[in-house]
Amino acid sequence: MAFNGDPRGKGRFTAEVYVFIALSLVSFSILLFSTRSFIVDFRDVGLSLFSGIRGSIYGVSSFVSRTVLSVQELATLRREYAELTDRMIRYEQLERTSTEIRRENNRLREQLGFAETLQLKYVPAQITGRDPDNLFSALVINKGKRDGLDNNMPVIAYQSGIQALVGKVVQAGQFESLIIPVYDLNFYASARLADSRYEGLIEGQGNPETALLMRAIPKRARDEINYGDQIISSGIGGVYPAGIIIGRVSGILYQEYETSMAVELESAVDFSRLEYVFVIDVESSDG
Repeated sequence: MAFNGDPRGKGRFTAEVYVFIALSLVSFSILLFSTRSFIVDFRDVGLSLFSGIRGSIYGVSSFVSRTVLSVQELATLRREYAELTDRMIRYEQLERTSTEIRRENNRLREQLGFAETLQLKYVPAQITGRDPDNLFSALVINKGKRDGLDNNMPVIAYQSGIQALVGKVVQAGQFESLIIPVYDLNFYASARLADSRYEGLIEGQGNPETALLMRAIPKRARDEINYGDQIISSGIGGVYPAGIIIGRVSGILYQEYETSMAVELESAVDFSRLEYVFVIDVESSDG
């Protein structure tokens, strides 16, 4: 090389190299910054960066918006569900009330139809409770002396298409009265077998689910009594009008050593379903 061994030539060479490198860097920089591609790439980088941030913000805001809307919709649905539930409950109550009113009307229509056939003077009444003292399982009705009721008036009911004996008034109050039913231990009534016409005395056994007893029937009636025979009031004694159905024979009690026989009978009244009764004013009817 021409500058070997010449210190000045070596220094000039080094300076030239530095100048060349500097010029090259300047040229490259000018070329680099003068081209649009760099600017575009830089903008693209910024755009991509901000686009990603903006997309994230949009995604988060959309999620928050959807969540808020979902919560609002859920609250709305819950409110509507509660309103629909309340409305349904009211409808069901109205339906039950309507059904009960229809049934009540049917029962009253049935009772009214029966009352129109009665030839006796009567006072219709509704059973409102039981005797609180429970001395004789008396029934409480919503009519009293103010309505013309008095003690010992017979009480009948209309069930399953027949009129049947319920009992009699034992205590007439001003606005309410107590009725002793046929199943009470203190109840007695003169009765008759409807077919054979044999007489006897009806006694209660203290429980509406227990059969009544008809005692003091002549033993000679044994061959003429059958299960299912109807037993009616005889009219003897003046309390109960003749011909009111009391029940049907459900058992025959016959002993050779006794002077009379007895029968068990099932009451014609289902006291578990009894709601309305008719109190008969026998004296006014006879007049």
